[in-house]
Amino acid sequence: MMRADELLEQIDALQQSDLEAWIGEQLISPQQDTDVLVFSEMECARIRLICTLHYELEVDAETLPVVLSLVDQLYQTRQRLLKLTAAVAAQDEAVQTAILAAIDAGHSSGEKT
Repeated sequence: MMRADELLEQIDALQQSDLEAWIGEQLISPQQDTDVLVFSEMECARIRLICTLHYELEVDAETLPVVLSLVDQLYQTRQRLLKLTAAVAAQDEAVQTAILAAIDAGHSSGEKT
């Protein structure tokens, strides 16, 4: 966990006013630890991503929520795919072969992925 002041010190471009705005817009979700806001590793990574998008790639404040929503959807999809992969791997070989055949049949019939 990292305090806001540590985060501001660690990320040169990060401005306190921006951090406060992103909290207010619920783009990031710090936790309250007594009277101080703290950020998990995941939230720190999200702040770094927002900093890159905003300061380096010049994504404007109105567009940030849309971009972050898409990133969140990709992350959730990746997590579901990892779970699906593990579930398929846990099946016996005949079931795995049947699943792969069904996937290949979908590709060859012209379905979009």
